[in-house]
Amino acid sequence: MPNHTTRRSLLAAASVAVTAAAVAPRAPAATAPSRPARDAGDAEATAPIEYRSWNTAADWATGTAQGTGTAEGTGTAEGTGVPGDSGDSGEEPEGLRIGTAAGTVDYTDPHTGATASWEWASWTSPEQALTVPASQAVVSWNAHTPAGSWLAVELRGSYTDGTRTPWYVMGRWAAGDQDIRRTSVDGQQDGRSSIRTDTFAIDTPASGLRLAGCELRLTLYRTPGTALTPTVHRLGLLVSDLPERTEVPPAAPGLPAGRELPVPRYSQEIHRGQYPQYDSGGEAWCSPTASQMVIAYWGQAPTPADLAWVSPDYADPQVCQAARGTYDHQYQGCGNWPFNAAYAATYPGLQAVVTRLRTLTDAEQLIQAGIPVITSVAFQRGELDGAGYDTAGHLMVLIGFTAEGDVIANDPASPSDDAVRRVYRRRQFENVWLRTEREDANGRAADGSGGVCYLYWPTDPTPGQHRALRDVGIG
Repeated sequence: MPNHTTRRSLLAAASVAVTAAAVAPRAPAATAPSRPARDAGDAEATAPIEYRSWNTAADWATGTAQGTGTAEGTGTAEGTGVPGDSGDSGEEPEGLRIGTAAGTVDYTDPHTGATASWEWASWTSPEQALTVPASQAVVSWNAHTPAGSWLAVELRGSYTDGTRTPWYVMGRWAAGDQDIRRTSVDGQQDGRSSIRTDTFAIDTPASGLRLAGCELRLTLYRTPGTALTPTVHRLGLLVSDLPERTEVPPAAPGLPAGRELPVPRYSQEIHRGQYPQYDSGGEAWCSPTASQMVIAYWGQAPTPADLAWVSPDYADPQVCQAARGTYDHQYQGCGNWPFNAAYAATYPGLQAVVTRLRTLTDAEQLIQAGIPVITSVAFQRGELDGAGYDTAGHLMVLIGFTAEGDVIANDPASPSDDAVRRVYRRRQFENVWLRTEREDANGRAADGSGGVCYLYWPTDPTPGQHRALRDVGIG
């Protein structure tokens, strides 16, 4: 996998070094209004993490529209849009869409060199005053982009000193790759903050500078002269200001343990060397492999037409599809967090966010409600017993807890699908997931994810699922 200095320094997602002999999984043991009690303390329960979303007609009405409107719709459109699938099922998805285009603009794709004209319309959120000033922000979205359409997502922040950031591009995105190449944008900075692939970050948090507010802008594009439109179902903003810490307070099991969700098992390693144009499989595909496991858990899968491009010699072709559908042509990898969530939400009946959880207690609530948690972890060899590798950034699916409270995970860094299920010690997993700082193999300071995760769940959740999501701050 190429090593790009412009890639996210927070997590070199998917750079997993797997041992030749994998460790066999252990046998299984026979804005939140209210949260269970935590042994980690009140400060941990109120860690500065905030998620906000726009996903209803009333939400969209709060923003400033330039050519956009909303549609109530008749359902969720079918099809992933990757590749050769227009995603047009005859059903109109609800959400923000182009009403009457505001103008036409030329876009030169930096990854193909092709220039094309596009009609556009835009929507800008009101500025959101943050409850706690933030040092990082991640934007995620759920959208339908039929062939001949795409979208761009931007963020502008207000600093605590009263000045503003420029408009930062957080992604140029389409479900397919027939019109533009899905991409993040490197080189965005103003001397005080910068964009690290998919994450806004204050460059020097020790300076005390923070974001006091944020506004988001969506620009929707379509082929001129057509009635096509992207439709955005959900736009989410995650902001946080986590303390620098190499150890996190332990959270004792707070809910009845012993539940394990039947999430299908897929190995990233059986894809080693496949499709160099999408970063060659293997250790580079942890994120799409984890995403596809949870998509399958919710009963969704690519259609035969979607998979027609995949070699019939390859097992689990749906993982190849996920790699293609999440690939960021600037990052040159599949580990862009919002692109994974956006890909999951192209499947009928699913919505998805990128967020942070505060403790394993939050994850327990979600597991109890039947919602798996895709976790972003980083660790040295030996810090997570049973893993057998080290990683600067890796995604695995938390699927349950043993009766003793240890973590059951589907770890795609395994030599086969059968070997994917692992049991990891609760305290070790908690730390390698929730810490914000760590020491790498050379003794140098490195970043941890601070509890970053992807959450995918049905558009029509059960009351218990709705409650669990609300209690971890997802509305």
